Amino acid sequence: MSLHIAIDDKAPVAKTVLMPGDPLRAQYIAENFLEDARMYSSIRNMYGFTGTYKGVPVSIQGSGMGMPSMGIYSWELMTAFDVQNIIRIGTAGTFSENIDLGDIVIGLAASTDSNYQHTFELNGTYSPSCSYDLLTKAQAAGRENDIDFTAGNIVSCDVFYEINEDWWKKWAHMGVLGVEMETAALYMNAAYLGRNALSMVTISDNFVTGGRSSVEDREHGFTKMMELALETAVKTYEE
Repeated sequence: MSLHIAIDDKAPVAKTVLMPGDPLRAQYIAENFLEDARMYSSIRNMYGFTGTYKGVPVSIQGSGMGMPSMGIYSWELMTAFDVQNIIRIGTAGTFSENIDLGDIVIGLAASTDSNYQHTFELNGTYSPSCSYDLLTKAQAAGRENDIDFTAGNIVSCDVFYEINEDWWKKWAHMGVLGVEMETAALYMNAAYLGRNALSMVTISDNFVTGGRSSVEDREHGFTKMMELALETAVKTYEE
């Protein structure tokens, strides 16, 4: 049963789903990259679409902002619609002066300040990581399409407006590449349910240099990441 995602028999959810946080980005991808895209859900204006890319079925589902929202939508995709692969595509701020605005970062693991793991009743601190299978597919897709990315630890945080302006420096000192708000929940859900998850983000802010992308760039400008995610999705159908 799904409480937050509808289903249209004419546009069933594909086994591989791309999940941007912004539902308008989901619509943009569906309209500009997929063939025969049809909306299967618009509940709460969190749009979901299914179409084809290079002949294979791909769905695009908005996740909303933050781990609670990602937790709901990714869980329902995996349990109610039997989705096997979820690729998060979003934005992040980087803590590295060597990573530029517009660069792609893939989260090998997701540190977090959230208590999301409490639901799994783990006696310790769990370190959720990406699917190695999806990572290798992304590497192959990147090589074949000349799309570079950096991979490493990222941190998923509950708070967007931190009071302490230097809060990020301790994470940076530990080699964490940047911050976003969804990946840890996605990786935990996937681990618990035995599914594949991968988070790729385009850098929209640099904490070191102060650089910041425009609102328009955040919604429509990250085409390289979209292409990498779609090419990775194609490879989930190759055996």
